[in-house]
Amino acid sequence: MSLALTVLFFGLFHSYVTLASDPDPVNDFCVLNRSSATTSLPCKNSSLVTVEDFVFSGIKFRGKFSETGLASIPVNVNVFPGLNTLGMSMVRADFDVGGVNVPHFHPRATEIAVVLEGKIYSGFVDTQNRIFAKVIEKGEVMVFPRGLVHFQMNVGDTWATILGSFDSQNPGLQKIPSAVFGSNIKEELLEKAFGLTPKEIAKLRKRFAPHRL
Repeated sequence: MSLALTVLFFGLFHSYVTLASDPDPVNDFCVLNRSSATTSLPCKNSSLVTVEDFVFSGIKFRGKFSETGLASIPVNVNVFPGLNTLGMSMVRADFDVGGVNVPHFHPRATEIAVVLEGKIYSGFVDTQNRIFAKVIEKGEVMVFPRGLVHFQMNVGDTWATILGSFDSQNPGLQKIPSAVFGSNIKEELLEKAFGLTPKEIAKLRKRFAPHRL
């Protein structure tokens, strides 16, 4: 390989890696300045930073279960300013008996999840529609590659809890049912794509309307 091609290859590779993750921090930390809306400074003055900026207690207890039996508490820069620029975030997810985390994906992050309690049927689907799923139990870990649809369901007879970690401070979340039926995609397209009647589509749209998310 010529020197020019070698330089081009590594340049393209570096660009790919740079675009595939959050930017590297240029300071020890940059605690999000909550008053940045009224100032031009994105970071809290380092002289005013305390240990409390790096501690978050919001996942000590589970949240309120949704209609699907899921109680999810995200831990991102919006609630934990100390995460700012560090390229990571997490989530606590509790499942009622039979509770599910509907098929969804994170466009900007890979997720790794550890089961703290219970038994979770957990898996993802790749771009060839192959499913990788199994029941994982307390102490076991599963990884969900970036951008792939994944899901969880409590298959035990007690509450279950998982702790998920992301390699982005803002992984994003798009739930498949809500994205399809909670948006304004033309009804004709949905009829042809899913073989549904207008009545069935109307029922699904009512269920997944934005105010129900």
